[in-house]
Amino acid sequence: MNPVTNCLRRTWSWIKLRFMMLFDLCCGYEDEVDVEANNNKNDMSGQKKSSAGVPAANAQPVVHKVIMVGSGGVGKSALTLQFMYDEFVEEYEPTKADSYRKKVVLDGAECSIDILDTAGQEDYSAIRDNYYRSGEGFVCVFSITDNESFEATNEFREQILRVKSDHPSVPIMLVGNKADLNVERSVSMATAQARAEQWNVPYIETSAKDRSNVDKVFYDLMREIKQRKGGTLTGGANSSMAGTGQGERRKKKKCTIL
Repeated sequence: MNPVTNCLRRTWSWIKLRFMMLFDLCCGYEDEVDVEANNNKNDMSGQKKSSAGVPAANAQPVVHKVIMVGSGGVGKSALTLQFMYDEFVEEYEPTKADSYRKKVVLDGAECSIDILDTAGQEDYSAIRDNYYRSGEGFVCVFSITDNESFEATNEFREQILRVKSDHPSVPIMLVGNKADLNVERSVSMATAQARAEQWNVPYIETSAKDRSNVDKVFYDLMREIKQRKGGTLTGGANSSMAGTGQGERRKKKKCTIL
C-alpha cells in the first residue's frame, strides 16, 4: 500500500472515530432494539401493503459492530486492511484506534460491518472500556510465533467480559495470525484449540499476508452476531431476549446542548 494513501486512510479513520465518540458522549446511543415490537409492526405493515398490492418498503440494513483486540504487533491492522481493501501492509505501525465500515452481503442479505481496530499497547488500556462497550462481537488476535501474545488473550477476554457483563455470551473469535510463518511457530494448534474450547468459542488460524481465512473470520463472526440479534439482518435484540420472546428497549439519552 502506498505510504501516503495509508496515512490518509488512518487520518480520516481517526477523525471519524473521534466524531463518533463525541456524538456518543453527547447523545448516547441505543444498542438494544425491541424485536417483538418491531417484528409485529413490520408484520402488520407488510400485511396492509400486500393486501393493497403494494410491496413493503425495504428495511435499512443492519450494522454489525466488530472490535479487534490483541497485543501489539500480532496483525490486527493487517487483518482489517486485508479484509477491507485486499491489501497487505508489510511495515508495522502501532495503532491508536482506527474505524472502518464496509457493505457486505451475508447469506444473501445486505448488511454493513463496522470494524474498530484498537491499540494493543498498554498505554491505551485506559480507553479500551469505551471502545468495548460499543462492540457486538470481538476478534481476539495473537501471533502463532509469539507465545506472550497468546498468553495475553486471557487478559483481553477478561476485559471484554467485565465490560460486557450484561451480555456474558457476547461473540468472541480466537484468531491465531501469521500462519504463513509456521516454521517459527511457538504456539501449537492443539494448545490454541484447547483454549478456544475452554472459552467455548471458535478458533481460526489466519495469514493476513496470504489472505488465508481472513474473510472467514469476519463472516463467521457476523453470523454469530446476527444470531445473537435474533437471526435477522434488519435489526433485533440479543439472543437472551429472543429466547424469552420479550424485547427490552433501552431508553435513548437526550442530546443536551449547553
